[in-house]
Amino acid sequence: SVELQVRDHVASVRSCLQYVNEEERPLEAVFVFPLPADAAVCHFSARIGEQEIVAEVQDRQSARDQYDDAVSSGQQAFLLEESEESSDVFKLSVGCLSPGQNASITIVYIIELSVQADHALRFCLPAVLNPRYTPAASAAGVPEVSSASVIPYTLSLRVEVRSSDRISRLESSCPLDPLEFLDAQHTHASVNLSPGHRFDKDVELFLYYENSHQPSAVVEAAAPAAPSGSLMGDPALMISLYPEFPADVMSSLASQGEFIFVVDRSGSMDCRMHHGNDAQMRIESARDTLLLLLKSLPMGCYFNIYGFGSHFESFFPQSVVYSEDTMEEALKRVKSMSADMGGTEILQPLKHIYSQPCYPDHPRQLFIFTDGEVWNTKEVLDLVKSHVYSHRCFSFGIGEGASTALITGMAREGSGHAQFITGTDRMQPKVMQSLRFALQPAVDNISVDWTVPEGVTVDMLSPPINALFQGQRALIYAQIKGQSSGKTEGAVTVKYRLKDQPVTNQLQFTLKPTEDTGLTIHQLAARSVIRSLEQEERAGGADTENIRKRIVELSVQAGVSSAHTAFIGVNKDSKQTVKGPLLQRSVPVARMFQMSAMRCAPMRMCGKKYPTIFFVFMVQSISSGPVEPQKDPLLQLVSLQKAAGFWELNASLATVFGKTEDQVTNQKAVDGSVWATVLALIWLYAFKSDQQDEWQFVAMKAASWIRSQKLDSLSQCVCDGNALLGCQVTEDALGI
Repeated sequence: SVELQVRDHVASVRSCLQYVNEEERPLEAVFVFPLPADAAVCHFSARIGEQEIVAEVQDRQSARDQYDDAVSSGQQAFLLEESEESSDVFKLSVGCLSPGQNASITIVYIIELSVQADHALRFCLPAVLNPRYTPAASAAGVPEVSSASVIPYTLSLRVEVRSSDRISRLESSCPLDPLEFLDAQHTHASVNLSPGHRFDKDVELFLYYENSHQPSAVVEAAAPAAPSGSLMGDPALMISLYPEFPADVMSSLASQGEFIFVVDRSGSMDCRMHHGNDAQMRIESARDTLLLLLKSLPMGCYFNIYGFGSHFESFFPQSVVYSEDTMEEALKRVKSMSADMGGTEILQPLKHIYSQPCYPDHPRQLFIFTDGEVWNTKEVLDLVKSHVYSHRCFSFGIGEGASTALITGMAREGSGHAQFITGTDRMQPKVMQSLRFALQPAVDNISVDWTVPEGVTVDMLSPPINALFQGQRALIYAQIKGQSSGKTEGAVTVKYRLKDQPVTNQLQFTLKPTEDTGLTIHQLAARSVIRSLEQEERAGGADTENIRKRIVELSVQAGVSSAHTAFIGVNKDSKQTVKGPLLQRSVPVARMFQMSAMRCAPMRMCGKKYPTIFFVFMVQSISSGPVEPQKDPLLQLVSLQKAAGFWELNASLATVFGKTEDQVTNQKAVDGSVWATVLALIWLYAFKSDQQDEWQFVAMKAASWIRSQKLDSLSQCVCDGNALLGCQVTEDALGI
């Protein structure tokens, strides 16, 4: 069962897991499961009978030693630790359950909700832990196990939302009961997941506020027992900013840049996008998306496409100028792309890309498409961060179970934007939104200044802001030190340059703490500092031991997880120790659809006292015989456009419109390409307006090309086009 408490854009998640030992011998249960990468785990407890054991955060090795000592002596113990390779995988060990004994485990974590393209706040409860591909040269590995089963997990979920803004609606990828408003202002609401939900895929929630882009500031009081001057002993501040760029700057998107598209071609990309009968294979969706991207690029930019698996290859030895010839050559190769390159080794292609010199005046934009099944996540993120000043990285997690640590981490460290394509989501609109971000002018010279009363100082806890995008939230955590004898107001000012134009955004806030926030802001701030320190430690240097000590100290002080700490709880008051050899059971997580999972079936496998058991997944294809895919008219139209933005008048174009070539040609009163391009624009605006996010750049190129022809008879041309296609689209709407 899961309880989700949302306050504005921060969620607190309480998960309760029930264990029962149905064997006749004492048992140790091991559960490896996913959590969102940005989550701060802040509570872990266990209840056995009437007794509750609340775990403490301790140094990881010390916690492991205590756990082993307790279990080997017959005491009950509980250990929760983060994976050393990836921050979105946790391992829970429940030791010494007597035959027939129940254990109820509670885990609490807090997380910031991400902002979507339609301004929704997204929460994802991951059910699927995809297998993480381990490069052959790595020492890490996943041992085989010998039996398989599928556990029908069920889920009960209650959601409660409190906000300073009116709640518009709450949607989900899973069936929900009706949303119930608990006050007249519609700022407090609750909803439940419909009963009987089988927890075999991620649960996504989308929360809509009336004014989601409203900047805000929350001040949280210090922890009562913490020493003044420490992070927990001073008030903490969370600032949420939504930069609004000047309209005249945003109206002209960049026409320069180097665009590198990196596509996962490992075997797992041959899985379907979702459960439905009409679901595309992931690699098919990636091919369609590349078609849209290639047709949307501005003339004169540079581009290249990489495919990767156990090895990698690029379409061109280095990025080439975007032209009709290079675009057509790339499209031919895109059509033959398959998921035929083995495992998922993303590190080597990234190293190769970063070794290539950048082109002056063409900022590098990296687009990475992957189902995120890698094991060396932290090594990949460190590489991206080390090149943050030479590129922006836009990442896309495809399908259930894509690693949030990898996808969000690459975008964060590469000053870009992350998107997840799950369920019945179409990949194309999300990718085109990121292309819009990439074509936005780059923001530079970002600075943050504080105006506070005398006697008060503000220390930034967040890493420096390297990227700002129109309409996307920027979060700042800070520590407020000192006291003011009078004034209680402060202000934060964010300044930056956008296309050589100075821009200033300011937010006023009160220094008086907000009521009823607990220690949420402090713990999120501590998580942010810990992640920065962990990355600094991995970068190496002479001070790594001191950095490690700071991580452990802050993790223990704030009560949040880290790479060097673990939650440990031991039932020291147990009257009776457990006798006899202890069996270990690996509890299956939800399996990814279209995969069969080799698992250790609970209650069936005997072994040594402390065998190590993991999960091995095997990809299998699901086929119902050859089915001829229906051609998407939109993609057909886009595929016919030339790199410069125009269409040629021919039978293929007429077919898209549902006309014969003669019908289209006989109406022609202007140059054939102009007539064809006007018809294409009218058709897009009249019949595909609901997919405008996907073709907006295609249409912009077309309108720009038409304007460059400087024709006098455009109005009549548009009128004739409307008559032929049975539409009423105005010349202004077409942008020509």
